Amino acid sequence: MNSPQKTLQLTSQHVFEDQEKYGNDSRRKIRTNKLLRQIDEHQLMDLKIDYAFKQLFGNERNKDITVVFLNAFLIQAGRDPIQKLYFRNIEIGGEYIDDKKGRLDVLVQTESKEWINVEIQFNNQYNIEKRSLFYWSRIYNWQLEAGQEYDELNPVITINIMNFEMFQETDAFHTMFHLYDIAEKIRLTTMQEYHFVEIPKLIRAWKQDKLNPWDDLLTRWLLLLGVVDKKRNYFYEDIFRELEEIAVGDKSLDVAMRVWEDLSRTQEERLEYEARLKQILDEQSRLRSRERAEQRRKEAEQQKEVAEQQREEAEQQRKEAVQQKEIAEQNYEQQKVRFAEEKQKRLELEERTALVGHNAVKAVARQFLENGISFEVVIQNTGLTEAEVKTILEDISKDKN
Repeated sequence: MNSPQKTLQLTSQHVFEDQEKYGNDSRRKIRTNKLLRQIDEHQLMDLKIDYAFKQLFGNERNKDITVVFLNAFLIQAGRDPIQKLYFRNIEIGGEYIDDKKGRLDVLVQTESKEWINVEIQFNNQYNIEKRSLFYWSRIYNWQLEAGQEYDELNPVITINIMNFEMFQETDAFHTMFHLYDIAEKIRLTTMQEYHFVEIPKLIRAWKQDKLNPWDDLLTRWLLLLGVVDKKRNYFYEDIFRELEEIAVGDKSLDVAMRVWEDLSRTQEERLEYEARLKQILDEQSRLRSRERAEQRRKEAEQQKEVAEQQREEAEQQRKEAVQQKEIAEQNYEQQKVRFAEEKQKRLELEERTALVGHNAVKAVARQFLENGISFEVVIQNTGLTEAEVKTILEDISKDKN
């Protein structure tokens, strides 16, 4: 097996040679009779299962592979590539009150004292951001022993490879984060660096023909992780075949694929892997059950809120109806009073009008009588009664006396 430095140089060299040999179409596949896969596709381990990932990238025997894999991240982040690394085992615990201590998926220290922590999450626990900060703080704090100065602390780089989507704001499958000033984008420190890889976005980009693993070292290694999808029980034959062709010119990838195949058909490794896979799939089933239960709870809450809102609206409508009825009854009573008052005024007016008219007739009758018109003619022409005419005559007689 080559040293880490030679492996990295060979990888870059062969990629360059492939481009020279096959022109600008770097996605063009090399036709070869050399088939790497000597195992049924259903037996290949899903490298997104932490056990399989650890066996391939966290094993001292495969250190050269791990160097090339991690350098693919570091180069994109503008950091110097690793020449040597040292696997470290640190027990991390305390996330929960009764939490047992556990080892990180892959934790290495480089010859330049940088720490790199790689975590695989097959299922979405909805805590990856806090989990990353927690692990970073533990590793960063773990470096400082009693009596040491702060300037002896070294960077901790966290790489999260997720079998789910996290950031809805971008379609990028690989995102990097540092501490920056919000306004001026000034980087505060190199002590913190976070990488997030979203495998579903990677596969989607592949399907849309947006990836070029021939030119992009990181892309080819991440595609290797995506070949087997145990969540959907699917095998990406097209990705595997293209990686086979690339591996002809990339010795590190070639070794990785062969080690992967050997791991997948080794009985002891297989039993450990199957046990871990079952545990993860059971966890996935429980998560889905919890998600469905949570969804049903939210729907029930929404229905309850809608029902309560409808009840409040119905109560408001009832109150408004009662209020409108009261207003209508008040208006009706007011109208009755107004109509009665108007009728009384009209009757009084009619009476006054009638009275004025009757008195005017009496006044005409008196004029007739004073002018010598006979008693009978006055009754006949005025419509007054005999008694009323006699009363007028008596009034005339009194006035003369």
